Formats: sequence, structure tokens, C-alpha cells
Amino acid sequence: MSEKNLKQTVEERASAVLDPIVAGEGLELVDLEFVREREGWVLRLFIDKPGGRVGLDECSQVSRAVDPVLDVEDIIPHEYSLEVSSPGVDRPLKKPAHFERVKGQKVKVKTFGPVGDPPRKNFTGTLTGVAGDGISVEVEGAGTFHIHFKDIAKANLEFEF
Repeated sequence: MSEKNLKQTVEERASAVLDPIVAGEGLELVDLEFVREREGWVLRLFIDKPGGRVGLDECSQVSRAVDPVLDVEDIIPHEYSLEVSSPGVDRPLKKPAHFERVKGQKVKVKTFGPVGDPPRKNFTGTLTGVAGDGISVEVEGAGTFHIHFKDIAKANLEFEF
């Protein structure tokens, strides 16, 4: 199995298995990634809770809850480290509910290919709407763009200092 296939398989299986466990702890699994770093492989979970402000206690709680499940399910075929953290101020936006939660705030969206008129791949602006098939982003000086969920390669909250 190639490194890319291993990464994708682990991320999909881990997400499916761990999402209900994290939810059972009263938290949300916002994102996860399985990456190779200099010290070796890392499974990194990003968790959140209603109202935000995930702290060390919640990270430890989730780590204790998922660690034995990962061992039993044997999702990862080799040695790795488990990290649990908050998604941070520039949190990733993956699910429609994530977008709904930040409506009216500034977001940064990258698409797989050019979208809109004039066509572009990068959108930074105010998230003005979330519909069944996508989002609307108002880009200052360029207007409002409707972007389908299937076209979004990456999206995150753009923190304003």
C-alpha cells in the first residue's frame, strides 16, 4: 500500500470509528490527520465543544477514551503517536455544520479548480450563506460567489486580529 493510500485509509477508518467516541465524551471531532513527521507517524485529532474553548482536560479525556479503541480496532498497522488538540483560531471548515456555525465571519476558501465569474480558486471574504449544496462568500470588491461543497479543497476560519 502506498503512503498516500495508507494515509487516506487510516484517516477514513479512524474518523468513522472515533467520531462517535468523541461525541460520547460530549465533544466534536472537527478533523483528523495521519501524517509522517521527522519523529515518525502521528495521528492528530482536532476536537471542539459547544461554545469552543477546548482545554488540556478535554484533550486528555479524549486521548484516554480513544487510545484503547485504536489498539483494539488495529486501524494503524505500525507505530505512531496520538495527539489531541483544539482546532485553533483558524479552524478548518469541513462539514456544512462547521460553515453554519461561522456564518457572518471571515473565511478563506480554496477550490480544486476555477469557480465563478471571473474564475478564481482562492476566496477570502465574509461567509454570507450556507445552502444544501454549498456556501456563499462575499469577497470585497469582487462580489458574492456561490461555491459548491464538492468544489472546496480547503476552507478555514480567517482569524481577524
